[in-house]
Amino acid sequence: LNGGEYYFWYDTENKVATLPSSPASSSSSSSSSSSSSSAAASFNSAQPSLAQPAPAININIHSFQSTLNGISANKTTYLPELDEHYHSTHGAVQEAKHVFIENGLNSFSNKNELAILEVGFGCGLNALLTCLEVQSNESKKLTYVGIESNPLSDEEQKLMNFSEQITDKSYHSLFGEIQSAKWNELTQISANFQLLKIESKLEEFDFSAHTFDLIYYDAFGPRAQIEMWQRPIFEPLYDALNTNGMLVTYCAQGQFKRNLKEIGFIVEARPGPPGKREMTIAKKL
Repeated sequence: LNGGEYYFWYDTENKVATLPSSPASSSSSSSSSSSSSSAAASFNSAQPSLAQPAPAININIHSFQSTLNGISANKTTYLPELDEHYHSTHGAVQEAKHVFIENGLNSFSNKNELAILEVGFGCGLNALLTCLEVQSNESKKLTYVGIESNPLSDEEQKLMNFSEQITDKSYHSLFGEIQSAKWNELTQISANFQLLKIESKLEEFDFSAHTFDLIYYDAFGPRAQIEMWQRPIFEPLYDALNTNGMLVTYCAQGQFKRNLKEIGFIVEARPGPPGKREMTIAKKL
């Protein structure tokens, strides 16, 4: 931050960080050679007392990092508690188009009415790309259900900007409609695209009123959330898929694919997006 190294106390319950009065500078060669022990001592000496707390600033649990996408950069949300990004650090739009549009949505080009479930709605990028893909096809009617257990705040949503990678003239209006759509209410985003955003854990979602043709599985990876890649998670997803339905994901972990096969999916590995050797599609025949 400003060329310096700052230490701060972080209240995990109230999500408030208290900064000491001065940084342990790392901007010069002499300061960069300072030992970690002296930095820690400086940090400890700067600990605020309960009687006279240092000024506090609000720090959101999400942070934003730039990612390379071709020759331009875009922002991806980073969750330090999971050590995971909302989007690929190789380019959010590039990966989403490859995995979910080219290998998912385009497989149903001959189907005019399509029901899509996204697990891990995030900022709505996959929904946006799907809406843009079908907007020129008036015969196509999509119902899109997105599940998200940890929605981004309004402030975080405003930081999401893909305008350098998405040049469609409808980008700003459609993305605004998707972001502002109320949770747990069916919203007509465009003439042929309905959106239902569900704030819920996947395990608590009621599948009884829904069936789907296509599932975008975009949860955090097995390294960060292994529980989201276990067999019990995918059994209700298999049941909710219509015959000839498909689940598509960026993940190609071996145990995950074995879980899918045990449930009854026909599993196929396909070339992955940049940064990933393979991705997975799973069909219900």
